[in-house]
Amino acid sequence: MYSPGDVIVHPLHGAGKIEDIAEQRISGEMRRYYVLKIPTGNVRVLVPVDSCDTVGIRPLIGEEEAWAVLAAFAQMEADPAQNWNRRYRENMLRLKSGKLLEVARVVKSLMVRDTEHGLSTGERKMLATAKQILLSELSLAMGKDYETLERALAERL
Repeated sequence: MYSPGDVIVHPLHGAGKIEDIAEQRISGEMRRYYVLKIPTGNVRVLVPVDSCDTVGIRPLIGEEEAWAVLAAFAQMEADPAQNWNRRYRENMLRLKSGKLLEVARVVKSLMVRDTEHGLSTGERKMLATAKQILLSELSLAMGKDYETLERALAERL
C-alpha cells in the first residue's frame, strides 16, 4: 500500500504524487482512493486503493533507469506499419502496458511518422498523451523540467 507523498505511475496518466487517501461512496459502496496529482497539466486522478494491481499502478523508476530509457530512445526503430487502424491498436496496447520503454517506443514512432508523413487527429492526440506519460515519469525520476526533456527527445529523434 502506498502513502501520501509517494510518487507512483498510472499507465494512462503518467507519474504523480499521492496527495491524500480519500473515501467516497460510489453506487452505495464506500471505497478508498489515492488522490494522485499529475504535475503536467495539473491533473488529479482518483485511483481505487484495492484496484492498483488491476489498473497497473507501479512505483516510479529510478534515475539510472530514466537515463537508460532516454539513451535507448535514440536507438529505437520506428514502427513501419502502414495501416492506421493496426498502428493505433498496437500503440494503444503499448501505452496500456505501463512499461516506460513501450511508451517511449510509441512516442518515437509517432514523432518520426509526424515528420515524414504527418499524423491524423487521433494519432496526434495519442502522441500528446504518450509524451505526457513518458515525460512526467522522466521528469520526476531525473529532477528535470518537462521542456528540457522534450528538447532531449527531439535531439534524439
